[in-house]
Amino acid sequence: MKRALVSTAAVLAAAFALSGCASTMGGDASAPMTPLSRYSLQVEPGLDRIALAVHDQGLSSNQQVALRGLAARYGASAAGHVRIESPSGDDPVAVQQAYAVRSFLQAAGIPEDRIQMAAYAAPDPRAPVLAGFETLRASIPDCAAEARNMGTRFSNQSSGGFGCAVTANMAAQIADPRDILGARPMTPSDSGRAAVVFDNYRRGQISSTPQEPLVNGRISGAVE
Repeated sequence: MKRALVSTAAVLAAAFALSGCASTMGGDASAPMTPLSRYSLQVEPGLDRIALAVHDQGLSSNQQVALRGLAARYGASAAGHVRIESPSGDDPVAVQQAYAVRSFLQAAGIPEDRIQMAAYAAPDPRAPVLAGFETLRASIPDCAAEARNMGTRFSNQSSGGFGCAVTANMAAQIADPRDILGARPMTPSDSGRAAVVFDNYRRGQISSTPQEPLVNGRISGAVE
């Protein structure tokens, strides 16, 4: 009987010891249970802007190439406005350069009401003219700075930093960060073609598109 009591006490002591280890090594109880809740794709504001030196002769060929690229990126980004900033100081050449930039961007397809003109405090009246627009970019987490503990633990929670690399890789590969915020609106369907198909169906006529005839086993309209 005495040995049974000793064995029971030993088992209880071991159970209390294990429960103490689980409580101390199990991690924070308030921590998220899955990597999907710990890391998520997010966006942060950015700025796509170029600086153009002021020339007496106007825009150079390199500046025109840079402005053409800026206009193309703006058209693909669906940003709000393009902001052109000239250096303060009322230098006539700098002001002329700023308006030359505006004219070039308008010719490149940017509407006039989407272009804003402003001045900025510059140390030199001949400081560069700035042109750019605000963008969105994916926020890439710094996985190397994440605290992680790969040691023994007695919980079902994932280790710290688990899932960070997957989120960082996805953020680096997304072409349009706007897709992180939500799905894009769908374009309207081609109801005209659908109406023709339904009309032919109701009349009992063939509703499919006529197939191009074969000539000598080849499609007649194929380009050789």
